[in-house]
Parts: sequence; structure tokens; C-alpha cells
Amino acid sequence: MIDPDTRAADWVADPEAETAEEAEEMPLSLRLSIADALTLGNATCGFMAVYFTTTGILIPHLTGSSETGMARNSAATAVILMLAAAIFDLFDGIVARKLRSSPMGAELDNLSDLISFGLAPAYFVLVYGMVADDAQQKVSAVAAIVVLLAVVLRLARFSCVTMKDGMFQGMPSPFGALTVVSIVLLELPFIPTLLAIIGVAWLMVSRVEYPKPRGVLAVAMLSWIVGAMAMLAAWAFDAPGGAFLLQTGCALQVVLGAVIPLFATARRVNTFRGNRRESREARAAQLP
Repeated sequence: MIDPDTRAADWVADPEAETAEEAEEMPLSLRLSIADALTLGNATCGFMAVYFTTTGILIPHLTGSSETGMARNSAATAVILMLAAAIFDLFDGIVARKLRSSPMGAELDNLSDLISFGLAPAYFVLVYGMVADDAQQKVSAVAAIVVLLAVVLRLARFSCVTMKDGMFQGMPSPFGALTVVSIVLLELPFIPTLLAIIGVAWLMVSRVEYPKPRGVLAVAMLSWIVGAMAMLAAWAFDAPGGAFLLQTGCALQVVLGAVIPLFATARRVNTFRGNRRESREARAAQLP
């Protein structure tokens, strides 16, 4: 026999005890910080970039809408959202260093970057391959997969490899995504466009060192992103000179993507030569 009073006591819990237990069991990893909220803004912008690429570019093309090719307003909106994601990505790191980030902040950052700087630009390349006049869908699909996998590998390596302070190994995914999109917006012939996109993907998984955007470099990067947004808006609204501004901005982005690795390689070569020279001088000094 089970005593009814004892059974009832087992089922009725003390509300205060439950509250205390929930507070104790609530892990710190579930408490979002301000930096985490900015990171989620990054992911939201990436998803909305995919949305505008689909509804404004791909669907009109598939349904035979009168607006063919790269729909200007939707393309500009999608790229502006990727730029906004880059701003969120820039500030969440700054806020995390100044204030704090939750224990899952690094994981949130990687997942958000995968959406905004992996999926969104890869999907942009895929759609470009479907709507461009001289495009080949299968080839562009391969290029899009290459971009996506490059970002996946780059983010995974970032979590495992320890670099010296202030440096990235491989082109940062936000910079790579914006370079890929700039190549598409330049509207070059199809094959050179794909080769340039694959080159950017290679740079993201390479060992070329890139400086982290801190201090003056962070201000310069933010200014560049805001300027790029203004150029895209001028192009979207067909402002006088808007197309020229956009082409100039995209060309500068691509040039930066090509020049930075050259400077980084030259610096590594000079460092290597300097180390060898110091080693020879040290050995010479030890000789009688």
C-alpha cells in the first residue's frame, strides 16, 4: 500500500525550490550577450540576402517576367544586406572585447558567418549562372559549391589554428564574400568571372596572412562598407553616374583582394630573408 499523503507530497513541488533549481541549472551558455545579439543580426542579414536574391532575381527569371537578367534593385538590396552583415560581424568582435561574450559566442559567430559569407554569396553566384546571358548553370553551380566549401573550411580552420595576434590565416570570409559579389557585379565574360571567383575561394583557404580589422583599419573598413552601400543605392535608383560608381567600387574591391596577398607574400619573404641573414651573422660571430 502507498500512503496517499506521501504520494501527494511527491507530486506537489515547492515553487521556490523549483525556481532555485532552474536558476542553478541554467547554463551560462544560454545567456546571450550584446555581442551575441549583433552576431544574430549578422545571420539575419545573410538569410534576407538569400531571400531577395530568390524573390527579386531568380523567380522573375524562371517565370518569364519582363524584368530579365540581374534585377537591379534586388541585387543591390541583397549585396547591401551582405555589407550590413559585415558591419554586424565587425562590431560583435569589438563589443565582445570591450564587454563580454557568452561561452557560445564563437560558435554563433562561425554559424552566422557561414550563412552571410558562405551561403549568401555562393547562392548569388549560382543565381548569376542561371540568369546571365552567356552563363552555364552546371559550371556556375560548381563555382558556387567551391565558394561555400572554401568558407566552411576556412571557418573550421579558424576554430582550430592559433595565429599570432592581429592576423588571420587566409582571406577573411566577409572580405572574400564581398570580393566574390563584386566580381559578379562587374559583369565580365562568364569564364573570367568564374576563374576569378575560384581564385578568391583559394585565397580563403590559403595560408596568406591578412591583418585583423582593428583600430585605424577597422575605421577604414567601416568607411569602405558605408561607401559601398552608397554606391549600390545610387546604382539601384539609377542615379547619374551610379553605374560608373558601382563598377569603380567593385573594381577596387577586386584589386584589394589581389594586392593584399602580394604584400603579405612580400612581407613573409623579407622576414624569411632577414631571419636567414641574422642566422648567418650569428654563426659567423661564433667562429674563432
